[in-house]
Amino acid sequence: MVSFSQLLLVSGAALIFALVPGPAVVFIVTRSVDQNRRAGMASGLGVAVGNWVLVIGAAYGLSALLATSTAAYDVVRFTGAAYLIYLGVRRLLDRRTTFEGGAAPPAQPLRWLFGQGALVGVLNPKAALFFFSFLPQFVVGGHGAVATQMLVLGTVVVAITLVSDCGYATLAGGVGQALLRRPKVVRRQQVVAGCVYIALGVAAAVTGPNSAKATS
Repeated sequence: MVSFSQLLLVSGAALIFALVPGPAVVFIVTRSVDQNRRAGMASGLGVAVGNWVLVIGAAYGLSALLATSTAAYDVVRFTGAAYLIYLGVRRLLDRRTTFEGGAAPPAQPLRWLFGQGALVGVLNPKAALFFFSFLPQFVVGGHGAVATQMLVLGTVVVAITLVSDCGYATLAGGVGQALLRRPKVVRRQQVVAGCVYIALGVAAAVTGPNSAKATS
């Protein structure tokens, strides 16, 4: 049984994790700015589902595998890094966010945004590091099955992160409606978002297992 002190500690850690912007927040904010709040929230829900997939993996042994296998850790790390760089390059190449007269670009279906958000959640190196390396430290012997504790604690983290992400989506959605009337600002936002994605991807790629664990 997970204790109240465990829940309190992991909630504090989750709040810090949620409030420090990472790849998922960049994705959610850019979708809200490009489209609207609903698009950002759909993306955030997808990210939450992707994060919960990581929680399940951590609860049922993937954490132990990554802790003992450098090759397995590198596969996760480089896959996530490659996807972030892909998102960044795509943002830089796609300048069709506004049309003549400042009209909004065609809206992406919420189902598609949800699916892409889930992919971002699963491949997010920041989330993988948290759930695979940091979350197991909150498991206490004698408080029930390790997998059960991981699932409960991980669900708390995902829930707190989802609330934070929806807040980002709401704020960014309001800003986005104003930006759509200023095409030059939108183009600059595209460039900044693309560069941030690429920088995060490169940072994830060059962060080795030892340095990653040292920062957890």
